[in-house]
This record gives sequence, C-alpha cells and structure tokens, in this order.
Amino acid sequence: MSAKSAYTVAEGGERLDVYLAAATDKTRSHINRLNDGGNILCNGKREKSGKILKAGDELLVIEEDAQIFAEPQELPLDVIYEDSDIAVINKAQGMSVHPGAGIKSGTLVNALLYRFGTLSGAGGEVRPGIVHRLDKDTSGVLLVAKNDKAHLSLSNQLSRREMKKLYVALLEGNLKLDSGEVRTYIGRSPRDRKKMAVLPHGKEAVTFYRVTERFRENCLAEFDIKTGRTHQIRVHAQYLGHPVVGDKTYGYAKQKYDLQGQLLHARQITFKHPATGEELTFSAPIPDYFQRIIQKLTNREG
Repeated sequence: MSAKSAYTVAEGGERLDVYLAAATDKTRSHINRLNDGGNILCNGKREKSGKILKAGDELLVIEEDAQIFAEPQELPLDVIYEDSDIAVINKAQGMSVHPGAGIKSGTLVNALLYRFGTLSGAGGEVRPGIVHRLDKDTSGVLLVAKNDKAHLSLSNQLSRREMKKLYVALLEGNLKLDSGEVRTYIGRSPRDRKKMAVLPHGKEAVTFYRVTERFRENCLAEFDIKTGRTHQIRVHAQYLGHPVVGDKTYGYAKQKYDLQGQLLHARQITFKHPATGEELTFSAPIPDYFQRIIQKLTNREG
C-alpha cells in the first residue's frame, strides 16, 4: 500500500527537502531517503533535494510503506453550503482534518468521503478535497473542493492571497493596541519539530489583528491573516505576549478553564467561486463552549 500526497508551493525560495520536511512533519533525512528512492516528483520529474522551489511548483510525495489512506466513515458533519464544485464546512473542535501518523479514522476527510463520495484528487489520497487546513483544536469555516478544476482555482486564490479568512480568538491578558500588524518569519522550531516559532529565516507571516472586546484579564480579538503559515495565529499571539486561551502548546501550561483546546475559531471566509467567479462569503457562529467563556467573563465584570 502506498500513500500519495500532493503539495502546491505558494511561495518559492526554499529547498525542496526543507519545504517538504515542514509540510509533512518529517525529518529532512526522511525526505532525502524518499527522494533518493525516486518517491518525490517535482512537476512530474525527479529533482535533487537541494532544488530551490518556485511558486506554483507541484510536488508529489509517495510513501511506499505507509498504511495511511482515507476511507469513508459516517461522522457528524456541519455543512454550511455545497454545490457540484465546492463545499463549505463548519469543522468541530477536536476533529483532525485528514489522516496522519497514528490517525486513520474520525477525521474530516473520512466524513467528507462518506457524505460526498467523490472529491478532488489534487490533495492526494490522504487529503482529497482539502484546499486549506485548520488545526485539530481550531473550529470553524473550511473550504473543500469536489473536483480538480475547482481545487486548482481555489489553490491559486490562496497562493495569490486573494482569499480572505477571518478568525476570532480569546487571548490571555490585554493587547496594548486596539489594532495592529504582526510581520515576522515563521519556521519549524529547532527545539521541538512539532512546534512552529518566529525565526530570523523562516517563511514570511503577516497577521492583522483588531481587539473587539476587553475584559480585566483577557481580550477578544479578530485576526485577518494574509499568509497561511502553520499555527500562524497561535505563534503570533504568543509572540505578542498574549497567547490564545486554552493553547497549551504556545500558551500557558496551567489553564484557568477546563477546555479541550484553544479558543480560536475560523469565523469567516471570502473567495471567488471556481466556476462562476462570483465572490462568496460564508460564516460559522462561535461555538457554544467558546461563547460560555465569553459570557462568564461578561457576567464577572458586569
């Protein structure tokens, strides 16, 4: 059994092995072994691990010994919108987007395959239909492609930064400014490969924020991300000194509330329909467990 995963390079300038190590959560030595064995193709051809990638390059990774593949599974699925080309999902907190190491079922992809049957193949066998991802414990709006043509259109909008995604998060403490911009470089943490970090030489990450409500010890903020780096909002919140409430990875080890994950929600997405070109906006309400914490803070100060 082999598992194939496809990646479209949004921004060039990085070595092939470095890019794939970050994209797959594998070590560079593992990526190099796969490449030496001919299991990595760049635009349909074998390339050296040190090849400098360009925006738009298509990478295919074949894990020959992998037993990870997605199968249909009946699971709860909150579908906001669907047509013959796309679907917009309100992903629940705690649901992984696709199968991976140690995760073969219970993912969004498993649920999508059961609900829709056929999805785009551009994401590979493990991530069919997946245009962009949300962290397991981040809830909210997620866009799915049902065919390859739609997937290509949406991926291009994403890489050209034409797709707008708005998030809301409850932060520890209060941001000094009511609004601002965070512009850094984010890369794989040299201390812990499962984490990302602000580094001198990573990928550019740009986040705009706006405080929408203040409490004594917390603030509610809206985030508009111009780049889609892994864990970007969580890393930038930590960088600002105000991590997301419930985030034990980038925030406080000891949390005030009994939460299953960070209070970060993808509230809205705007894009052009891949077939009609019509600009569409879809939203997902803040989940109940998130609202209860906001209400608790409001009551405490009222």
